[in-house]
Amino acid sequence: MENSSETLIGNMLRERGFKLVTAESCTGGLIGSRITDVPGSSEYYLGGVVSYAYEVKVALLDVSWDTLNTYGAVSRETVLEMARGARNRLGGDIAISVSGVAGPDGGTPEKPVGTTWIGLVTKEVELATEFRFSGNRKQNKSSAADAALQFLLDYLQGKLKQ
Repeated sequence: MENSSETLIGNMLRERGFKLVTAESCTGGLIGSRITDVPGSSEYYLGGVVSYAYEVKVALLDVSWDTLNTYGAVSRETVLEMARGARNRLGGDIAISVSGVAGPDGGTPEKPVGTTWIGLVTKEVELATEFRFSGNRKQNKSSAADAALQFLLDYLQGKLKQ
């Protein structure tokens, strides 16, 4: 655990005095769970919103119905709105968000099962990236959480183009 992405993220957030918040859909709280597996994470993790349904994305994260109806929940636009909403509502410095098609159903030709978008929002930057995972439901959820944590770590290490 000492060299896990969660531990490295925690150390970097603590060193910089940053507070993290999360907005999760397909991962169902897995990212927040992994962050809080690290002792002392309350120093830098404020909390998160698990917004599985459209109604919760709208009510708690300020995602617009227009965005959901135009682009769908699994889109760049939606994960950025989710992250913005989490950051604004929960008061964090950095917000990470995730929305995807975990499976085994729900995929389309444009967004097959495993399609996942991850967003990251700070005061200065808004980033989003798409992944395509190929596992079963549980594997896709785990892969999405892994990817979100790695995306956050890459950002903190200055490895992402802004």
